[in-house]
Amino acid sequence: MERLQKAQILKDLEKKLVFLVGPRQVGKTWLAKDIGAGFGKTVYLNYDSLSDRKIIKKEAWLKNTELLILDELHKMPRWKNFLKGVFDTRTPGMRILVTGSARLDLLRQAGDSMAGRYFTHHLLPLSPVELRGTAFEGGVERLMSRGGFPEPFLSEDPVDADRWRREYADGLLRRDIFEVDKVQDLRAIQLVLDLLRERVGTPVSYSSIARDVEVAPNTVKKFIRILEALCIVFRVVPHTASVARSLLKNPKIYFFDNGIVKGGPGPVFENFAAVCLLKHVTGKTDYEGKEYSLRYIRTKEGREVDFCIVREGKPELLVEAKASGEDFDKSLAAFAQSLGAHGVQVVRDLKNERRDGRLELRGAGTFFGEMFL
Repeated sequence: MERLQKAQILKDLEKKLVFLVGPRQVGKTWLAKDIGAGFGKTVYLNYDSLSDRKIIKKEAWLKNTELLILDELHKMPRWKNFLKGVFDTRTPGMRILVTGSARLDLLRQAGDSMAGRYFTHHLLPLSPVELRGTAFEGGVERLMSRGGFPEPFLSEDPVDADRWRREYADGLLRRDIFEVDKVQDLRAIQLVLDLLRERVGTPVSYSSIARDVEVAPNTVKKFIRILEALCIVFRVVPHTASVARSLLKNPKIYFFDNGIVKGGPGPVFENFAAVCLLKHVTGKTDYEGKEYSLRYIRTKEGREVDFCIVREGKPELLVEAKASGEDFDKSLAAFAQSLGAHGVQVVRDLKNERRDGRLELRGAGTFFGEMFL
C-alpha cells in the first residue's frame, strides 16, 4: 500500500534534506526504503546497527550515492552538527532522507543549526483517505477496531493484531522510555496509561488520576508528557482567544493506536475522529506552511464541541463526532453561528447526509475519506 506522502517527499528531496518522523512501527522505514527503490544507488544506514554506525561516523558511503537514508540518527551525539556538515558538503545529486521516532521531532526543534536546510514530513497511522482505491476502501470499522498502524491493520488474523498491540505498548514503555526520561516507577506510568484508555474524550483531571495511582498531580503531568514523547498519546487542548490560557486548561487525551481505547462506541469513534483530524491538520501544516492546530471548545457551563480546526489562530472548522443520530448537536449549531465557522457532525452510522446553512451531517467514511491526509 503506497503512502500518500511519497510523491511530496520525492519532490522535497530535490530541494532540501527531508525529515520523516512519526510513531514507531507506523511505516517510516518501509516508506523510506520504498522511496529508495526508485533510485539507482540508495544507501540505508541505521545508527542502531554497529556496522552501520561505523560507516556513518566515517561518512564512508560512496560518493555517487543518489539517496542516503539515515535512520535513528538522533541517537548520535551532536547529530545535528554532523548532519549539517554532511548536507553542506554532499556531492551534487545526493539526496538525504532522515527518519526517526517522535524523539527525533522533539530534538530537531531544539536549536536552529539546521534552519533552512530541511522539510519535515509527519507519518501518522493509516486513515480512510489512504484506503481509497485499495481493497480496504471504506474500511472505517476495521480502522476503529484495529487502529491504523500497518501491521495490525493489514494482518489477516485479528488475534495477531491484538498480540502486536500488547507487545507494542509494553515495548515502548520498557525500551524507549529512557530516551525521554529516567522513570523508575514503570508500574505507575502503566497505571496512568490504563486509566487514560478509559477516559478518552473527557477533559483529563490530573488530580483524579493522581489519587487513583497514588502519585502527585505533577507526576501525572510528567507521565503524560512522556507518553506524548513516545507517540502513544496526543493532547487536544481547548481553543481560547489566548494560547497561553488554553495551555492551562485540562486537555483531552487521545491514542494514536485506536485499538487500545477502552469504552463504548462513543469514545472509540471519537478517538478515531481525533486521529484522522490530527493527521489532516499535521499534513496541512507540513505541506502548506500555515499554522494549523487541533483544539476543542468547552464553556464553563459545559457546552462543548469535540474538535475545532484552527488556522492561523482562527477557528475554521468545527467537528462533532457521534456514534449515531441524525439531529444536529445544539452546541455545534450555536458555536458555528457565534464563531462564523463551518460545522460538521460526523456520524459513524448514518443513512442520509445533508446540509443546513453552516452545518453538515456527514458519514464517517465519506467525510474522513475526503480529507487532505
